[in-house]
Amino acid sequence: MKQAFRPALAAAILTLALPAFAQNLAIVNGKAVPTSRMEQLAAQMARQGQPISVEQQGQLKEAIIMREIFVQEAQRRGLDATDDFKVQMDLARQTILMRELLTDYQKTNAVTDADIKAEYDRFVAASGGKEYRARHILVEKEDDAKAIIAQLKKGAKFEDLAKKRSKDPGSAVNGGDLDWASAANWVPEFSTAMVKLNKGQVTDTPVKSEHGWHVIRLDDIREAQLPKMEELRPQIAQQLQQQKLAKFQEELRAKAKIE
Repeated sequence: MKQAFRPALAAAILTLALPAFAQNLAIVNGKAVPTSRMEQLAAQMARQGQPISVEQQGQLKEAIIMREIFVQEAQRRGLDATDDFKVQMDLARQTILMRELLTDYQKTNAVTDADIKAEYDRFVAASGGKEYRARHILVEKEDDAKAIIAQLKKGAKFEDLAKKRSKDPGSAVNGGDLDWASAANWVPEFSTAMVKLNKGQVTDTPVKSEHGWHVIRLDDIREAQLPKMEELRPQIAQQLQQQKLAKFQEELRAKAKIE
């Protein structure tokens, strides 16, 4: 059975799995490959969410040996002395240092539970209030909208007319249903007319917006249904961490002396 290990534990088990006297993992073309290289690579992979199981140790050992073979061959060909190699090494060094810096910053500037709660409270304050479930029939001409209103007053079914006449492809197939949303989700002209309606009421006159002419029916009203804080915790934490990193970057940029 495969089992995941924490970085330190994975390295310890790898060490124990080898003979106590085996300081070297292998000797490749006369050059020693230390066991510590395997331990370090296993620990690095574990930190990246890819822990090494006992069954995978042989594969990891073979991968390290092949690395050494490739490196020796590259050095034999003088590739480590080329300008391109030196440039790439410098870029890799910068990338690793940057990653280490950001990792170190995150350790001492972690997002706290208090940070997450404060951000969630701001979200609730901005998103709370009422939600509306409305239907509409969208047409291009005012006269067409007036004719639809007349049909509705004579007993025509709103859903049927929406499917046949509405130019809104997203809602027409559902009988004009726009699902639950806050008034701010729709264009101002639509929202202004909709919030004045009572449940089940249809607009007496067509409503003009940038999309065309609307005939609107308000089906229901409720208090906004917001997700719980625990549901949003991962997204909030990630967002706040990104904000902290962005601020850190701005601060470093502002303090830097650039000529």
